[in-house]
Amino acid sequence: MMAGNDNFYKLAKNSKKILVVDLGFLGDTVHLLPALWMIRQACPKARLEVIVSDHIKGLLALAPWIDEVHGYPRFPKGPKWYQDLGRVRQLRKSGYTAVINLNGSDRSTLLSRTTGAPLRLVRVPQRKKWYWKYLVTHSVEVPYETMPVYEQRCECLKRAGFPEIEPRFEISIPQEATQSIEERLGELEHFVHVSPFTTEDFRELPLDLMADLLNALGKQYSYVLSCAPNERECGKLEKLLLKLQVLPAKVFAGDLDLIELTALIKKSDLHLGGDSGALHLALMAGVPTFSWFKTFKGNANWMPVGERHRSVIGQISPEGLQGISLDTVRGALKELDFAI
Repeated sequence: MMAGNDNFYKLAKNSKKILVVDLGFLGDTVHLLPALWMIRQACPKARLEVIVSDHIKGLLALAPWIDEVHGYPRFPKGPKWYQDLGRVRQLRKSGYTAVINLNGSDRSTLLSRTTGAPLRLVRVPQRKKWYWKYLVTHSVEVPYETMPVYEQRCECLKRAGFPEIEPRFEISIPQEATQSIEERLGELEHFVHVSPFTTEDFRELPLDLMADLLNALGKQYSYVLSCAPNERECGKLEKLLLKLQVLPAKVFAGDLDLIELTALIKKSDLHLGGDSGALHLALMAGVPTFSWFKTFKGNANWMPVGERHRSVIGQISPEGLQGISLDTVRGALKELDFAI
């Protein structure tokens, strides 16, 4: 039976073992970090464990204050229920006192229930199934699509009684990753990092506009290009390079892992890119950003906000986002003190 939400922290604050479940993708995991830090500060003596999608599990090496990170196979497709039985048995044996799920997804909620933890806090989902309330002991309701996801999750904890702190991305980049990037950059110290591609053509700037932007940018600043390690993005990068009159200072064609990419972005003066994982890493690393998004009601979830960030919105098309011009980009960059 569900109890009131605001007494969850009173019951859970002395827990010996807390599990946070979030089976989203890269952006979800990045935006989970401030909430994890809030739990860590509120329950300093607890063993804090997290279960996230297996393919981005390595990202949480940036948060050494998490005691253990478990991976869950979510990409390209999650397991059938019967394939989860061994994992469920192991979770039940772990003896968690409290489980927290701040995304409200069906799979995360079901997995939270199967742990057998006596305290289970779940965010009320956007689309409630009839059975979800029987899987939790406490729930918290925070509006979706009204603010960045990391703020939503911290608000969930606040409404569950956790002491309020300023949301922050408390990360520590391993020295070996920083050193590797410094060696590859050589003498290059000040540069703009550009991630020109996303997961789909229609969410990107048209290739000709991207080339015009980089040619204008390169006349004023050194810039570095990077892309994901897949055939599609590496192929598009080759086509983009052929259109450039001002070449990048460095190119990382899919040869960086998430930690190394974070280290690269952290060293940059500005990140340019679309609605992609690299943008979330830039937000996490505390780097100013300029980004482009498609028209979408959920943009408030993922758009960085504040004086150090600017975004523009375009309409999708097979050739890329329409309604964004080079002059529009120039105006936004000027507001960030990057005139091109």
